[in-house]
Amino acid sequence: MAKDVADSFSRPQDSPRRVEHRGLARRVGLSLLHSREASIAIAGIVLVVYFQTTAPAFLSPGNIANLAGYAATTAIIAAGEVMVLISGEVDLSVGQVYALSPFVMYYAHEAGVPFVLAILLGLMVASIVGIINGLLTVVLRIPSFIATLGTFYLINGFTLTISGGFPVQPKAGPTITTTFGGNAVSQSLWAIGIALVFQFVLRKMRWGLHTIATGGNLLGASEVGVKVGVIKVGNFILCSILGGLAGTLDSFRIGSIDPLAGGSEIMFMAIASAVIGGTLLTGGSGTIIGAFFGAIVLGILKDGFTLSGVSAYTFDMILGGAILITMLINVRLSLLRAAGGGQ
Repeated sequence: MAKDVADSFSRPQDSPRRVEHRGLARRVGLSLLHSREASIAIAGIVLVVYFQTTAPAFLSPGNIANLAGYAATTAIIAAGEVMVLISGEVDLSVGQVYALSPFVMYYAHEAGVPFVLAILLGLMVASIVGIINGLLTVVLRIPSFIATLGTFYLINGFTLTISGGFPVQPKAGPTITTTFGGNAVSQSLWAIGIALVFQFVLRKMRWGLHTIATGGNLLGASEVGVKVGVIKVGNFILCSILGGLAGTLDSFRIGSIDPLAGGSEIMFMAIASAVIGGTLLTGGSGTIIGAFFGAIVLGILKDGFTLSGVSAYTFDMILGGAILITMLINVRLSLLRAAGGGQ
């Protein structure tokens, strides 16, 4: 016993500052554990450093502009897809709405409608698609995967029919072009604004809370008075409108409207952004900001591998692996958060 007492005096004691630093490190670690957004943001920073060392042109102004435009488009669509996924459904048709809305805008303007009203008409048609998807899922009880797969092909055929399969060029003035995504900066501002607004809606407003409740426990949410059908239909409408908006912004940035643009590729990239960003496909949990960072990370990966000379086939392999690994991590972290009382 005397030896133990002597040893306790002889061992160096942790200073208050060291204890404080350990406590800070622990708090930071717990904060990262409870934040879906932090991990994907860190991954993005690491990827930027890596690709800049392997491909020096990665951070050139021209490449950053290309990356920003691609990521902004994906992030805008992903914001709507997150709302649908959290409510327990999925929208496969949004990639075709991305192509349809700009054509509606173009033909409306060609008929004499001012550009702003023509844009609104394009988004109105997008909202009608969302209503159809919602009613097929909620009223007719067709699984959303099947319902939106059907509208995916219907919209694609309709867009090809009205366009004849040929691209067109919107003839807008500089003010309209710049305001509605005419360059990477303005389109990035649209994406950031949409991500912030929808994150606020999801976390602080009744619609967002009811969306989480609907996807987390459909029966329980309906028993406490949540109008789950209205929530699901409304989120389908939001998703379609954001898909149409993304296509409209791209039409001004690119300078043309292609009936073959969008489709399954942009839709699956949006869903991948949502999943990588921390949204569970099982519903009830997700984050708009995480999907925004997920879109940036996917853009960095695709652009970085292209500059490094990696083939598109290899990128698809890496993307598939990233989605599987991310889902495993997200499920594990969700269990840890539940066990620790995290949100």
